[in-house]
Amino acid sequence: MNSPTIAIVEDEIAIAENYRDALRRTGYQVQLYHTRPEALAAFQQRLPDLAVIDVGLGAEIEGGFDLCRELRAMAPTLPILFLTARDSELDIISGLRLGADDYLTKDISLPHMQARISALLRRVSIMQSKSDDNETLTQGDLALDVSRLHCHWQGTAVDLTVTEFWIVHALAKRPGHVKSRTQLMEAARVVLDDNTITSHVKRIRRKFQAIDGSFDAIGTAYGMGYRWQV
Repeated sequence: MNSPTIAIVEDEIAIAENYRDALRRTGYQVQLYHTRPEALAAFQQRLPDLAVIDVGLGAEIEGGFDLCRELRAMAPTLPILFLTARDSELDIISGLRLGADDYLTKDISLPHMQARISALLRRVSIMQSKSDDNETLTQGDLALDVSRLHCHWQGTAVDLTVTEFWIVHALAKRPGHVKSRTQLMEAARVVLDDNTITSHVKRIRRKFQAIDGSFDAIGTAYGMGYRWQV
């Protein structure tokens, strides 16, 4: 079985090579790209198993955001992780809103970064192992196809990322039960902090509300977490 391929899109060559060498020592195949056009052209030919993207790419101050948007359109369920020096809440929310699964700052240790990457790839592996299960989940107007990671609300497709899909699945599987942010993180099979989970939930709500303006199935249990309201 081939080892996973990780694409690193980073304009600072020394930093990119440091990440590459560390990940290769862990057993991953790694591809480096220094500009958005270079990475996009490569992705159009062949997708990696996971993408690590910097926000600022050379002259393109938000080139990473643009690349994330383009990559997410090509591959709705591909794990995307931002790794950047920009740590403002606005940047973090912007990255998640565009469909990233995680957002890390460059002061993170290499072992911690590798753990986050491993968690994202492990989740993909679990999904693929279940690809023949044909598990479905229906709760009122919600329909989830677990084997294909498809979500529908009132018969209309909801374009969820992998992380968002598993958060919805965890909530809808036990309607009325409060799921803490830690439990939702575990359900999504990824290491995230509380604020990141909150941002994901807000984004999920917006996606459903774009289809149904009266959508209110995800309720907040203040100080505790979230529940799927029946």
